[in-house]
Amino acid sequence: MATATPTVTLNNGIEMPVLGFGVYQVGADETEAAVSSALAAGYRLLDTAAAYGNEEAVGAAIASSGIPRDELFITTKLWIQDAPAEANTARALDDSLRKLGLEYVDLYLMHQPFGDTYGQWRAMEQANKDGKARAVGVSNFAPDQLLDLIINNEVVPAVNQIETHPFKQNTDYQELMRGEGVQIESWGPFAEGKNGLFTNEVLAAIGAEHGKSVAQVVLRWLTQRGVVAIPKTVNPDRMAQNLDVFDFELTEAQMARIADLHTGGSQFFDHQDPEMVRWLSARRLG
Repeated sequence: MATATPTVTLNNGIEMPVLGFGVYQVGADETEAAVSSALAAGYRLLDTAAAYGNEEAVGAAIASSGIPRDELFITTKLWIQDAPAEANTARALDDSLRKLGLEYVDLYLMHQPFGDTYGQWRAMEQANKDGKARAVGVSNFAPDQLLDLIINNEVVPAVNQIETHPFKQNTDYQELMRGEGVQIESWGPFAEGKNGLFTNEVLAAIGAEHGKSVAQVVLRWLTQRGVVAIPKTVNPDRMAQNLDVFDFELTEAQMARIADLHTGGSQFFDHQDPEMVRWLSARRLG
């Protein structure tokens, strides 16, 4: 039987596993098998999104798993909605719930900080009150955007899911979020292998000191910092390996060596780049 994954407590008292399984860029034809393998390996946090096009496959794996619903923590995300967004957001959530085959999600995130964000957030607050989303949060929000949302709305986002890995560590931003009661969650914890992450000498050396892989060192570094992570793989052996990170602890010296890898730049794209804003805002789900 899989060992229970440690949890973090969100600002509304809900427990969220600190390590989960993400399905970004997993094709719909592969997703059901991958999620079934992840659940069998012991994952209980699953992360998908309307924009990923694989919610139905995630739902099928959940339905066939036999795992009680209250033992799972399911996250999906709202894509950019035009103004006025309240009705559009409510319909989008209902559509996601239908595809997932669920009556509620544990966490509903605003996927991008664009569109009618205030209208979207008001609808998400209502979904939280109505029990369709046990917690609501955001993704890809910069510090100024997050604080603006917090200051001018009733519900403080429970989570902000942002690019976080050894080359973009968000240490100061994490402290700001902690002060506001927002849980940081990492997407792209391995930077998709960019910048030579899997062959990085520092990470490899630390792994050798513990008999662990680079991937395991990175996930332990994140979870030891209190960062929720959702690594993706379709390889069952790697799924199990990624979950096997709670039997060792990085020393302060090792944490400091990893801290020195920070470059501050994105390994993917800048959400504040005007061209990226135009590209994302032009996408509509149909």
